[in-house]
Amino acid sequence: MDSFWENAFIQTAGYYSVTVLCIVLFLFVFELVTKYKNWEEIKKGNISVAMATGGKIFGIANVFRHSILHHDTLFVMIGWGIFGFFLLLTGYFIFEFLTPKFNIDKEIEKDNRAVGFISLVISVGLSYVIGAGIP
Repeated sequence: MDSFWENAFIQTAGYYSVTVLCIVLFLFVFELVTKYKNWEEIKKGNISVAMATGGKIFGIANVFRHSILHHDTLFVMIGWGIFGFFLLLTGYFIFEFLTPKFNIDKEIEKDNRAVGFISLVISVGLSYVIGAGIP
């Protein structure tokens, strides 16, 4: 039975399943902290929200990518993924704090594509930094 869990296909399916579930959960958390409704805005064609949300999805997936590469067990991978997510979430709040002249969420909701793009780049960029720090 041990060989079943050591099979590369089974491990890949396990990592994939857990990562997708975590992405869904973490997007729900981001939905709670933003002042707009991500999926309603995307449905309306708001490119800025789509870019910001896409950056978050990529960022979370990239953190999990590094976590999978550096750990042998599913539980350790999940732990580092959760830690990385909280660092990404902290980055979101720092971005909001460092822009006192305007409100990030309001600008993204108004489809300010420059702010949406910067939000995307911050999420992606921080995910690389977080991933590089995962031992």
